[in-house]
Amino acid sequence: MSLFRLTRRTVMAAATSFLALGAATLPASAQTPPGVLIVGQIAEPKSLDPAAVTAVNDFRILVNLYEGLVRYKPGTLEVEPQLATGWEISEDGTEYTFTLREGVTFHDGTPFNAEAVKFNFDRMLDESHPFHDTGPFPLAFFFSSVEKTEVVDDMTVKFTLSAPYAPFLSNLAYPTGLMVSPAAVEAGGADFGRSPVGTGPFTFAEWRSNEAVVIEKNADYWGEPAGTEAVVFRPITDANTRVAEMLAGGIDMMVEVPPTALGQFQGESFNVVEQAGPHVWFLILNAKEGPFADKAVRQAANYAINKEAIVNDVLEGTAEVAAGPTPPAFAWAYNEDLDPYPYDPEKAKDLLAQAGAEGAELTFFVTEGGSGMLDPIPMGTAIQADLNAVGFDVSIETYEWNTFLGEVNPGLEGKADMAEMAWMTNDPDTLPYLALRTDAWPDKGGFNSGYYSNPEVDALLEEARTATDQETRAELYKQMQEIVQEDAPWVFVANWKQNAVTSDRVEGFELEPSFLLQLSSVVKN
Repeated sequence: MSLFRLTRRTVMAAATSFLALGAATLPASAQTPPGVLIVGQIAEPKSLDPAAVTAVNDFRILVNLYEGLVRYKPGTLEVEPQLATGWEISEDGTEYTFTLREGVTFHDGTPFNAEAVKFNFDRMLDESHPFHDTGPFPLAFFFSSVEKTEVVDDMTVKFTLSAPYAPFLSNLAYPTGLMVSPAAVEAGGADFGRSPVGTGPFTFAEWRSNEAVVIEKNADYWGEPAGTEAVVFRPITDANTRVAEMLAGGIDMMVEVPPTALGQFQGESFNVVEQAGPHVWFLILNAKEGPFADKAVRQAANYAINKEAIVNDVLEGTAEVAAGPTPPAFAWAYNEDLDPYPYDPEKAKDLLAQAGAEGAELTFFVTEGGSGMLDPIPMGTAIQADLNAVGFDVSIETYEWNTFLGEVNPGLEGKADMAEMAWMTNDPDTLPYLALRTDAWPDKGGFNSGYYSNPEVDALLEEARTATDQETRAELYKQMQEIVQEDAPWVFVANWKQNAVTSDRVEGFELEPSFLLQLSSVVKN
């Protein structure tokens, strides 16, 4: 019997004992076995099929099981080869030809080759594909410009695009572009997401619902072998419980540490890691019906909320007030001329009076915890108080993360007036294209859950994604930011600096600007 099979039982037994005993008095070294990294996640994954999910919570597991043609270079959002060794782009920007890495196999022993790449993209993009029904594929938008994927030879694949598409390489590096085993999809069908098969440094071992996802070291990995025998991802939805388990040694690592808890991890037994990245935390406003159908009322909400107080008092200075829909981490595309909406409750009251919206009743969806959602309930409570103070009447409804996504992503129409949301994104195109265009309304397959619509914004975004010159793209995005800030389809709250904490038994861990969790180089003593 392998070390992993033994340690998996040990890990589960230790976790069960900890939950039963509460804050155990045993030292961290007695809580978790060596060679097994236990990670406290914010929620149960929805699926382990990279084409079928949208949450960073799930992606943090997937990037250790799967690989893409390209990846983000460590410490950056720059693209470098992974399963491809190189590529060529045609002069008109519509053809990308990739040379694939020799000798790579999926975890089920089947070969990684051009046919496998074609299968992956056809499955997402071709509704007539025999395994398209293994979806849905909510981020297939990333590759909507792909007209066809061709096998040139066994180790060469060519993508033909309908038009030049500047974010294409970056989107290939995003988890939606991770390569799954065609044979495993054919065998598992719609259940493939429960038994994932990729090419990565770890292989799937077990998924115990609401308890743990377990992955183990891939002994046949083509690259550098993983530094741990196994990783256990435990869903611990309550932030205070995650903190307590981290302090007591029940887990070795936790991401998204509540800002108010960071001070508890300053001792020698812990390492706190921080990394800036392209994050924006915002409130989706229902621009289709109810009070927020009026732009003046949406602007009033932006003036009513004391975002500086939220950043300083709730988030303990771990974020900056957001000025618009584009994170400042995209320095080349960020509009530095935009200032955040100031805290001006009197102006908010005046706008409400002009709109005849005093006393407007608002239903506010808040999650208990989720990817990049910071401290969602305290933030939601502070926002509720600020809005009530200027004349709104706000009631909060709270949901577990995956339930929350199920309520918000299909659209707020008929359900709520506003909802918390956060995105960690890879390109200035991604968030506005998926969440601010008219053609991104939920009934059209996008994430514009508030039904915002502005033809000028639509045109700018379409032009920016096909522009091959970065300066041209930057100017288009800056124009878009000005219009969106004025229209206020969201309340722009904060840009966050991500964090994580590890025990002193964990070595080699670094956070990535992509907000993904790369664990192959981590060593657990």
